[in-house]
Amino acid sequence: MSSLRNNRIIIASLFLPNTAVLGDSAPSSPAPEPIVQPSFLQPGPTTGGRPGLPSKAGPLRSIVEDLKDKSRAVTPAVTPRNESSNPFTTFTGLTQPSSPAPNGSSASLVDSLAAKAASAANSVVSGAANALGANGSTNGASKRHQTTHTNSAASQTRVQRRTSRGSSTRTASRSLSGTRHETNGGSRNIRWHVENNPHCNGGLKNAVDSVGARLKRKLWVGTLGVNTDGFRESLKRNMEWRMRDECGSVPVWIPDAEFAGCYDEYCHQVLWPCLHYAIPDAPKTKSFYESESYKHYESVNRRFAEAIANVYQDGDIIWVNDYHLMLLPAMLRQRLPNAPIGFFMHVAFPSSEIFRCLSVREDLLYGLLGADLVGFQTANYARHFRQTVSRILTVEALPKGIQTEERFVDVGVFPMGIDAGHLKLEKRNPEVAEWVSSLRQRYAGMKIIVGRDKLDNIQGVRQKIQAFETFLDKYPEYQGKVVLIQVALQTTEENEMQGGVADVVSHLNSRFSTLTYQPVVFLHTQDLTFSQYLALLTVADAFVVTSLREGMALRTHEFVECQEERHRPLILSEFTGSYSYSGFRSCIPINPWDKRMTAKAIHQALTMSDEEATSRWEDLHGHVVTQSAQAFVTSFLVRCLRANIEHMHMQGDTAEVASLDVALLLPRYRHSDKRLLLIDLEGAMWIRDMRKLSRAEFNPPKEAIDVLNRLADDPRNEVWLLSGLPVKGMLDVVAEMAPKVGIVAENGCYIKTRPTRGGESTWTNMVANFNLTWKAPCLEILNYFTERTPGSFVEEREASVVWRYWVDPDEPQTDRQWARRQAGEAQNHIFDSLGERYGLRIIPGANSFLVLPNNISRSTAVGAILSPGGPAHSALASRAAWLAPEATEPENVTEFGFVLAVGKDQKLMRRLNELENAETVSTGSKGTDAKWKLEPEQVLSVLGRFADAK
Repeated sequence: MSSLRNNRIIIASLFLPNTAVLGDSAPSSPAPEPIVQPSFLQPGPTTGGRPGLPSKAGPLRSIVEDLKDKSRAVTPAVTPRNESSNPFTTFTGLTQPSSPAPNGSSASLVDSLAAKAASAANSVVSGAANALGANGSTNGASKRHQTTHTNSAASQTRVQRRTSRGSSTRTASRSLSGTRHETNGGSRNIRWHVENNPHCNGGLKNAVDSVGARLKRKLWVGTLGVNTDGFRESLKRNMEWRMRDECGSVPVWIPDAEFAGCYDEYCHQVLWPCLHYAIPDAPKTKSFYESESYKHYESVNRRFAEAIANVYQDGDIIWVNDYHLMLLPAMLRQRLPNAPIGFFMHVAFPSSEIFRCLSVREDLLYGLLGADLVGFQTANYARHFRQTVSRILTVEALPKGIQTEERFVDVGVFPMGIDAGHLKLEKRNPEVAEWVSSLRQRYAGMKIIVGRDKLDNIQGVRQKIQAFETFLDKYPEYQGKVVLIQVALQTTEENEMQGGVADVVSHLNSRFSTLTYQPVVFLHTQDLTFSQYLALLTVADAFVVTSLREGMALRTHEFVECQEERHRPLILSEFTGSYSYSGFRSCIPINPWDKRMTAKAIHQALTMSDEEATSRWEDLHGHVVTQSAQAFVTSFLVRCLRANIEHMHMQGDTAEVASLDVALLLPRYRHSDKRLLLIDLEGAMWIRDMRKLSRAEFNPPKEAIDVLNRLADDPRNEVWLLSGLPVKGMLDVVAEMAPKVGIVAENGCYIKTRPTRGGESTWTNMVANFNLTWKAPCLEILNYFTERTPGSFVEEREASVVWRYWVDPDEPQTDRQWARRQAGEAQNHIFDSLGERYGLRIIPGANSFLVLPNNISRSTAVGAILSPGGPAHSALASRAAWLAPEATEPENVTEFGFVLAVGKDQKLMRRLNELENAETVSTGSKGTDAKWKLEPEQVLSVLGRFADAK
């Protein structure tokens, strides 16, 4: 982390941690400073009182009696400070209005149940409603968003959870399209203040803040999250100055309509479902295949790029966050070619079968490949990304990252966590203990199940409610004894409607509710303060996550930390990123699509013994404290900086690499007592005619063989020919024509040692201990695609397979596009079915791709040759010594006074650059790590000059 203290971190996120709100700020409160909250909620100061807490515990009575008690002027023994009205004293339904009822009193669950009750009960319910109205709770003046002051403009935020379809009496829509700032444009004295932004990525903010003083220099870039069309330029400049000075933030100004098209339409209706495996059925959602909103998405990313480029300074590290800004890395790379750029995807990343459905899939992938490092929550998401890039863009995907024509992009796994230490301090807040006591009194004798999710169709709330209903049916003894408290996160109205939660909640409550019991209680985040949230996690008997797909469920980490005393179990969907880590395997796993399985898991959690629950909690807690927010931030930024430094060494433009100066190297060559020459055959000494690959017999190039023999005749030279060709019928012919030359065949699968004093040389199988049974199914897959790709054919080698899908440059370009798509399909099938099981790697070429074992390459073969005891040192060395894994790393070869490598293998070039006496020459057109460049047509003449040197 000390390496980052000299770097400023520019953090790009769609929403800033703070926002600007028009009007004066509320008077200061003597309460403690607002706490930094994890992942979902950041309440600001609140004013006003709240109803008293129950002063003593007792049996659960009817809701009517409970509400009547609230109207009495009873002072509790201890009153929590600066809290809003108690959200747990009434059963707030999913679709209950938050604005006053027409008669001036607030509507409660009792009102909705009264419509179905007998006429005799109506009078009782009416009395309960009047009692509540007398209490004055939940009226237009007292009900406030937890992050705003009274009449604050932040309540008119640009993006908020929209009202449900049935909420006819709820306040007006709080989405972008439903609000506007009415500002006095002519006034230069418009007052405004800074508040916490309720839309920011809370997990990211808390993670950055957890690093503290070790990351002092940082600058946030993002939007305010409020409508800004009504702001005059003078006001914007004033906000920019104060936000930069007071908050370390740079606002990005985006027109309201453009932001709505980007965020509400493209991000929420296209990207969010696709990344979570939810593809809309056409023509149900036109936005998925008609990319009008994509223009807004592209424009927003461009505005971010301009804002960052304007504030960038040498030494800054740019950290781009989440799917809202997938185009931004490439845009920044165009403006800042040498800047360290990292991108982290906070949500899931789907398989290529899903991602390829996007109409702008190439643009999004190329946008991400502008970064030095692309990070994901889990290894599965990183693997999906590598496969998707390989399949759609037909570039080489390696375990470490992506090799494009211009550069290498690192791909890494960085699991996000929470600041467990800070959360532990916040749990000690007296308000938390007071709310814990209140909850235990309110739900005395009952089991409490807690959940917190968005109400869209991704978070699986509908499946959770259905499973809870199945639980109550299967275990009727728990009816009236278990309550599910579901905290609902904000989302758009359309997503909430698609989630289909309201109907299942109404159905369940209509079946099991009584005047003393309601099985499902809904609380929206703006109705819940952080202290109440922590209290809810503390008293929970189980926490349920039924996500159908999710990146990292940090709320489960918070639950585990809050259960330090009670150790109650966690019920977790198998489709969350958290479950992919071994530490979270001690949860109760569920398939959210199987409601009977989930119901059984709920019963298991409620009946679990303390010993088992404690054992499971210890495993979970060990993972939570290890996978911390601090580790996430530091590991990502350090890796990003290191990746940029490595990429800077391999410049993206070969024009920056000098052409080989033979006259400069010849003196060293002449005066060296021992020389090592490593020369590629294909692409360097020999340009293969692709149209004759499958028909003509192999005829070694005579000029190349003559040059090799001339070089090998010099006793001071050790010459090695590196090739991807097979041994039988090809390189064995070369071996006969150039007997003094060592040969590496099939990209390192076989090595022919240089002759001994007796003139003997042997072929050594480098993959003798490898499992090659993968070849048969691989050939079956490739033959399938060969039948469907005209002109393609398969080259089967001893330990590798090549599929050449386009060999005739005179064929129509449309045929090549089809062949490239087929090649992407074939690579994906091979990697999915055989790659991980057999440890294979796929190396795409311009018109072909190669499949071979994972740990085999020309670089590893040369490492074995150079190892102590290897054939480069002693032809009589034992085979086991130089084939051992520990021998594959190159040593500082002082025995050779001159090392020359000519070819295209960049991994080999990087390895040999570690040797002080090595000269590396690239014959490729891509970015290179080599010290020199050389055109393939010049290779034979240059090597001839070395052979003639005396």
